Amino acid sequence: MRGLILRWGVNAVAIWVAFRVVPGVTPVDNSVEAVFVNALIFGLVNAVIRPLMKFMTCPLIILTLGMGALLVNTFMFLLAGWIGLRLGYGFRVDGFAAAFMGALVVSLVSVPISFLLRNVFKR
Repeated sequence: MRGLILRWGVNAVAIWVAFRVVPGVTPVDNSVEAVFVNALIFGLVNAVIRPLMKFMTCPLIILTLGMGALLVNTFMFLLAGWIGLRLGYGFRVDGFAAAFMGALVVSLVSVPISFLLRNVFKR
C-alpha cells in the first residue's frame, strides 16, 4: 500500500513539473488537490490502457526500435488530460508537440525519483 501511495506522489510531482515547464500544457485548476487527482487519473490510464496499447502497437515499437513507445506515452498523456477535463480537474494540451514534451517531462522526472525511492517501493 505504501508503494502505491509513493508512486502516486511521484506521479503528482512529475505532473506538477510538466505543468510548470511545458508551454501548452495548462491545468484547469492549480490546486494541490487537482494535481493529485490528475496524478491518479494518469496512473489509472497508465495501469489500465497503456499495457493494451503497448501490446497492440508492439510491431510499431519493434520496427522503430522503441521510439513507438514515446507515441504511446504521448497518447496516454493526452488521454489522461482529456479524462480529467471531463471530471473538472484535467489539463489542456495545445497540440501534439506539447503532449509529447509533457509526456517526456513526466517520464524524465518520475524515473529518477522512482529510482531513488526503489528500496521504499519494494517494502
